Amino acid sequence: MTLPYHVRKNQNYWDRTSDDYQATHASQLNTHELAWGIWAIPEERLRVLGEVAGKDVLEFGCGAAQWSIFLAKRGARPVGLDFSQRQLEHARRLMADAAVTFPLVHASAEDVPLGDASFDIVFCDHGAMSFADPQRSVAQAARLLRPGGLFAFNMSTPLVELCWNDVDDRLETSLRRDYFSMQSSEDDDTMIFQLPYGDWIRLFRRHDLVVEDLIELQPGPDVTTTYTEYIPLEWARRWPAENIWKLRKS
Repeated sequence: MTLPYHVRKNQNYWDRTSDDYQATHASQLNTHELAWGIWAIPEERLRVLGEVAGKDVLEFGCGAAQWSIFLAKRGARPVGLDFSQRQLEHARRLMADAAVTFPLVHASAEDVPLGDASFDIVFCDHGAMSFADPQRSVAQAARLLRPGGLFAFNMSTPLVELCWNDVDDRLETSLRRDYFSMQSSEDDDTMIFQLPYGDWIRLFRRHDLVVEDLIELQPGPDVTTTYTEYIPLEWARRWPAENIWKLRKS
């Protein structure tokens, strides 16, 4: 089966750049245990996933599976899914270093080769929900969840999309793009996806997902990050650059 254009484009990008990405961000991704987003805000502060011990958890676009490694150490039964074979090779290396084992699945979040109602939690920190078409990825997440299961994902906010200056490739403090036509944006390397808030909510409802929370992340006074080229700290302290959707399967 021929993969959609955006899947092939994003997959090629991550296969090509994963070595540099893991080397650049290892000090944050490999050492900040269960921390959300580019500012590494601790899960113990945000309490998104809750108790994970004994639960079946799918990391939806796992990259090198750093989250899943930490979750396995806390007693979860994780599965890591990613469309980049090279990212999964890094995941296997880090799993061996951590002396943990769990399944890794090479597949797109738009077409997951796993059974219905297999998981208590489906989540990602950026990952699939940034690089997959939400019309397909949300449907897959809902299918994979058991009744009462949690779907949680962090991604850039619509404000980042609206304020991005394509010409200078930087974030502005004023609106640069239309709101109502937001669906996807493409540069030389990747295609990413975003929707207006109302479209997100209607999409969730179509798949029996109930919104429990929308956590808009604000970096604290002492944060550090290896993602220095992404969002200026001063900008993220004034406006939300990332948000975590927290949803429950009815």
